[in-house]
Amino acid sequence: MNMTVQNNASALKAFSNQMQVSSNNVANSLSDAFKADRAYNVEAENGQVQTSISETQASAPMVEDPLKKDGSLKELSNTNIAEEMIVQIQAQNGFEANAKMIQTYDETTGTLLDTIG
Repeated sequence: MNMTVQNNASALKAFSNQMQVSSNNVANSLSDAFKADRAYNVEAENGQVQTSISETQASAPMVEDPLKKDGSLKELSNTNIAEEMIVQIQAQNGFEANAKMIQTYDETTGTLLDTIG
């Protein structure tokens, strides 16, 4: 397998990981005190792509807890749905671009083999 195709395959996995993290954030956006994670795709050895995941430390809004009558506050989720939408669009575009590179390599190799053989 060509090194470029391996790099594109690692990018596919990284963008998939990024989408999973963002989807988890959206799924838990209504969970009290949930801290969203952020996935960053970074270049590793030989041009491979890896995902680094870290929890965001941004504070979330504090609201009065309706289940308690003492006026105590609870923290909501710090997930920003608009930001997650942007992350998911970027991950989708990155995934599609790398899939297209692999598809083009496959088609080029097939055409070359047809020409030779």
